Amino acid sequence: MAQSEKIKYSVVEGWEQLPKGYVHRDVAGVAVDGEDRVYLICRGDHPVIIYDQKGNFKRSWGEGEFSYRTHGIYVAPNGSIFCTDDGQHTVRQFTPEGKLLMTLGVLNTPSDTGYDGKNTASIKRGAGPFNRPTNVAIGPKGDIYITDGYGNARVHKFTPTGQLQRSWGEPGRGPGQFHLPHGIAVNAEGRVFVCDRESDRIQIFSPDGEYLSEWTDTQRPTHLCFDFLQPRSDYQGESGSRADEHLRQVWQGPRPLGHAASDGTRQFRRASRARAGFEERPLRERGHLDFRGEPRPCARGLPHVPEVFAGSLINGGPDR
Repeated sequence: MAQSEKIKYSVVEGWEQLPKGYVHRDVAGVAVDGEDRVYLICRGDHPVIIYDQKGNFKRSWGEGEFSYRTHGIYVAPNGSIFCTDDGQHTVRQFTPEGKLLMTLGVLNTPSDTGYDGKNTASIKRGAGPFNRPTNVAIGPKGDIYITDGYGNARVHKFTPTGQLQRSWGEPGRGPGQFHLPHGIAVNAEGRVFVCDRESDRIQIFSPDGEYLSEWTDTQRPTHLCFDFLQPRSDYQGESGSRADEHLRQVWQGPRPLGHAASDGTRQFRRASRARAGFEERPLRERGHLDFRGEPRPCARGLPHVPEVFAGSLINGGPDR
């Protein structure tokens, strides 16, 4: 993208119209569906909160069903909602109205990795699903990829119906090893991109987990997503004490997406034609694993207006 074509962003203050009596400390993840509904997964009494495009509250669900360690939310191509809860060691699939469809992992039963419950450096081995999973992505054939996570060092691949196909990864910093696999995205060609947060890199794999390459020009990447309507761009979020700006994730709806700045406030904010610390990568040459995707149609024929929906975390520590 030429310098003159760069998108500028600005925050829409007061977008979220939180109902009276509702509070949320942290917004751990954000997702947008094909009807422009915005889904927040929060760490509080109302885990999943849904707004329309203008910030009007629609509903909430999941009360009493999640721990206070919700971590990620993802809208699948069929409109179902995947929610990651690293406190309960599960990933669950719901309808948009909150009806449970499928549970991956065993509730409150972490896999045996040697993790001491506090320090990711204590992980001794990779193991099965899950020990504090982090995020979800769906491949072009419907396969489910899950990063796992704070207490493991693996990526798990499931069939669309939830059968485990394979897992890969071990503790470490070599190719195919992980030190906190935190975010994940799959491009239109099926390549799997994993944010290896504490190794300051994004590793790239084949659909079946073969190591292909990595990007190292990043600090503590938390999440990654692709702009299918502007195929020369991808966006990533960075976080934590080693980055000049504290950046968190946004998630993909029918429009382009990026990352969000975590400014230490309690607010959820919507940015339209957004700004702040985006790093925009040019399309890499063929042989450097380009990441072109197919455009996704906008809901109801809406014009393509770049928007970013951003969630903030208060906790500035490493375990977030």
